[in-house]
Amino acid sequence: MKHNTVAKNLPYVLLLAVLTVLFVYPFWWMLVNSLNTSAEIFGDPSFLPKSWAFSNYRDIFTVQPFARHYANTLLVALVGTLGNVFISALSGYAFARMKFPGRNFAFILLLTALMMPIEVTIIPLFFQMKNWGALDTLFPLMLLPIFGSQGAFSAFMLRQFYVTVPIELEEAARIDGLNPFKIFIKIMFPIAVPVLSSVAILAFIGVWNSYLEPLVFINSLKNFTLPLSLTNFNDTYGLPQWHLQLAATTLSIMPVMVVYLIFQRKISNAMVNSGLK
Repeated sequence: MKHNTVAKNLPYVLLLAVLTVLFVYPFWWMLVNSLNTSAEIFGDPSFLPKSWAFSNYRDIFTVQPFARHYANTLLVALVGTLGNVFISALSGYAFARMKFPGRNFAFILLLTALMMPIEVTIIPLFFQMKNWGALDTLFPLMLLPIFGSQGAFSAFMLRQFYVTVPIELEEAARIDGLNPFKIFIKIMFPIAVPVLSSVAILAFIGVWNSYLEPLVFINSLKNFTLPLSLTNFNDTYGLPQWHLQLAATTLSIMPVMVVYLIFQRKISNAMVNSGLK
């Protein structure tokens, strides 16, 4: 019986092994060539670095203020993620539990924002930020994850969760004398922690990888985020310094890789549950 089970599952195991190699190889190629010189990158491929040039990781901090760019991205990601979680929790609870005029229409607008890509709204947002005097600052990059399409997606997920919470919990809290805000803070917010963690992870990854918004709103080198910084490793002739770009890319994706590997189950469950409610 055991041998039959192994034989039955062997094709699936082999298929998964092939797919794993296909997905892992680009990352391994990047890691290996981040320790090579530019000439070695375009030479014969090798499974291990040829020169083990750890100086590449030192040089990325001297060619441009890469540490400043890393700090900018971390600040934007943390502020945008925290704001996204709190505002989406409030709006999701309001759409799920509170009755107010125009609630259904407002929810339709939320779904519209969810389906509208950033490319459609980036020009109006540019002029809005220009009128506020916020161009070439990190403020727009912190604001958009909260009130943009990422915030709409988070609010939708929280709304889908809150509609499944038994109404008896709120009724018991009202009998105990809690007002709606205290009900949200003391009861609804804590029980939504699993969904909130998934929302936070998705928001963090989205903000960390954002490229179009920094490209539009940021001009000065000191305010660059990592996606812009990665395109700025060029020599005096304007040609890419591939060994430095690969080293900088390796460092830039590490936080996202760690977050996803640790919380991948929560991310998968959140995506599945949001589609089933």
